[in-house]
Amino acid sequence: MYKKMKLADTIRVAPDLLGKDVNENVKNALRKKLEGRIDKEIGAIVAITQIDKIGEGHILVGDGAVYYDAMFEAIVFVPTIQEVIEGEIVETVDFGAFISIGAMDGLLHVSQVTDDFMSYDGKNGRLVSKTGGRSLAEGDKVRARIVAVSINERDPRESKIGLTMRQHSLGKFEWLEEAKKPSAEKEQ
Repeated sequence: MYKKMKLADTIRVAPDLLGKDVNENVKNALRKKLEGRIDKEIGAIVAITQIDKIGEGHILVGDGAVYYDAMFEAIVFVPTIQEVIEGEIVETVDFGAFISIGAMDGLLHVSQVTDDFMSYDGKNGRLVSKTGGRSLAEGDKVRARIVAVSINERDPRESKIGLTMRQHSLGKFEWLEEAKKPSAEKEQ
């Protein structure tokens, strides 16, 4: 889920930028420092949108930079357990599929795709069901539910979001449309 948050931080503005617009310097420094960062409490910081307040600058001994306390607004992505998300498959592997759900990717384990047994077709790079004639491949749009979240601040690439599609109204969009059709249309 995306949220708009008010945050505060102390930001360093390098000495070579002194004399230029303070608001612009602080905003650029905040973007460079925080955008793309993942925090367990806040989530993934997607964008710094607005600077609300900049305090007086402070200089530390031995450092020619100026440090400003800043209050600002940011857009953050917070994966929440039981949240239903829509995303696109970015990669299929033998143990499942990785789904882009915004600022992060989630893992849809092969056992969580459908009630039918799914296997990996490495030649075509897709997951295929044994009996239902269904498949998942890169670029497919899906709806899934978040069932596990483990955020690693130190190494964001190690963060894990577990997904499932084994519930009602979840799955590949084509499967969902097919399920809406009356049974007479399905047989034709």
